[in-house]
Amino acid sequence: MEEKPIIRSERLSIRQVELSDAAFLLRIYNMPKWIKNIGDRNIHTIIDAEETIRTKMLPQYEKYGYGNNVISLSASGEEIGVCGLYHRPGLEIVDIGYALLPEFEGHGYAFEAAQALMNWAIAVKGLCAISGITIPENKPSVRILEKLGLVFEKMITLPDGTEELMYFEWNKK
Repeated sequence: MEEKPIIRSERLSIRQVELSDAAFLLRIYNMPKWIKNIGDRNIHTIIDAEETIRTKMLPQYEKYGYGNNVISLSASGEEIGVCGLYHRPGLEIVDIGYALLPEFEGHGYAFEAAQALMNWAIAVKGLCAISGITIPENKPSVRILEKLGLVFEKMITLPDGTEELMYFEWNKK
């Protein structure tokens, strides 16, 4: 079996989500900020979280070698958020996303994790383009995407969505 990659940055460890992360994901996916900025993913029980990991997250890892990850502080191992690369309906280019528990916001962790993941995706997985989407009101996410080198391209609406999203893109070309 292929060893699961662990991406490290100065302060963080980033690893593939596992079934045992269901309780942590349940907490993240039900934070008020997550629901406001990303949306309700209908993950309201441990069983819902386990099912999402089993049917959506792990298959993406099996198919592409990347997907949703858990971010931990290297020094303590404490889990602080998620960061991942996602294939989303309506997007031709893989999307980078991130979210932190509220108590860990404002310390640069989201940018550090997203930058480490993006660097890994380019160097190890050979990705030549990465996109990012966010609602216009989510100014911290806009700043992170721009700091990562993604450039605003246009407003989009995803299939089955109603909200207009800002679409950013980084392309090696």
